[in-house]
Amino acid sequence: MEMTFRWFGEGFDTVTLKQIRQIPGVTGVITTLYDTMPGELWERNRIKALKETVEASGLHISGIESVNIHDSIKIGDKDRDMYIDNYIKTLENLGEEGIRMVCYNFMPVFDWTRTELARLRPDGSTVMAYTQEAVDAIDPEKMFESIAGDMNGTVMPGWEPERMAKVKELFQMYRDVDDEKLFANLKYFLERIMPVCNKYDIKMAIHPDDPAWSVFGLPRIIINQENIHRMMDMVDDVHNGVTFCSGSYGTNLENDLPGMIRSLKGRIHFAHVRNLKFNSPTDFEESAHLSSDGTFDMYEIMKALYDIGFDGPIRPDHGRMIWDEKAMPGYGLYDRALGAAYLNGLWEAIDKSHKRAV
Repeated sequence: MEMTFRWFGEGFDTVTLKQIRQIPGVTGVITTLYDTMPGELWERNRIKALKETVEASGLHISGIESVNIHDSIKIGDKDRDMYIDNYIKTLENLGEEGIRMVCYNFMPVFDWTRTELARLRPDGSTVMAYTQEAVDAIDPEKMFESIAGDMNGTVMPGWEPERMAKVKELFQMYRDVDDEKLFANLKYFLERIMPVCNKYDIKMAIHPDDPAWSVFGLPRIIINQENIHRMMDMVDDVHNGVTFCSGSYGTNLENDLPGMIRSLKGRIHFAHVRNLKFNSPTDFEESAHLSSDGTFDMYEIMKALYDIGFDGPIRPDHGRMIWDEKAMPGYGLYDRALGAAYLNGLWEAIDKSHKRAV
């Protein structure tokens, strides 16, 4: 595996490439053109400039997260082919620049949902959190307003003000889209892009829905092992794979995370590894990556990745806000750097134990 770090780009991220370069064991970044809108063509010159900026720091681009999917593609609207054509051209431009992995999602309206961005923990840190009771009590059109004050002046992925201003319109767009239609539209999209993915060896790594159940009645399909395998079987190509995000799949305690990993050998192209602490099945909060700070056994998750021969990029995911840092919630420097070091330590221990056993 390769340890990486998410970076939103100059002007959008409080964390610098210089700081990332100093995290032991981190050699690449997962980045994006953060100011592009879903459906917009990524020009090759902009991709090249981003690549040069990253490489000048001593790092390299290990993958893109995300080339966002336009809603017309997700709902199967009449103009979806135009946006898919743009997506294909974007993939061609990425491929020409030697970028071989794209993380994306197929979630309607909200890319992810949290009811708090700064829940105070006993150690004094703040974290993102979710309670179903809060979701049930709020008007979905007011969701953005309820958390916007805790974004620390940043623009969070999936919650861009321009998009959130159209929430009512977005819900109307998805009114006739159920799980089956969403699966069909995902299949159509994947079938269209697979030829260019095969040409440039670009691995598409779909991100799970977060949380892994329906929110506000919206369809959710990338939520469990059964649905992941359905997605892969309907477009059976090695380039049609997954981002294994332990925090997103882990929102549903029925998901056996190490078991899911082992069932996906050869099709996990990217991994987000983080921990959650559950206060009840419908009340969870982000925690430190350390196993004992949350609900998941991080050793078993990393061991499962090791056992299947995972050799793709991995990154620490949402961290706590610690040491008075002000940053995009979940995406500060300090706690994610601790997470990267911890995950690297687990991997080293697993690797050495394996080699000594044989």
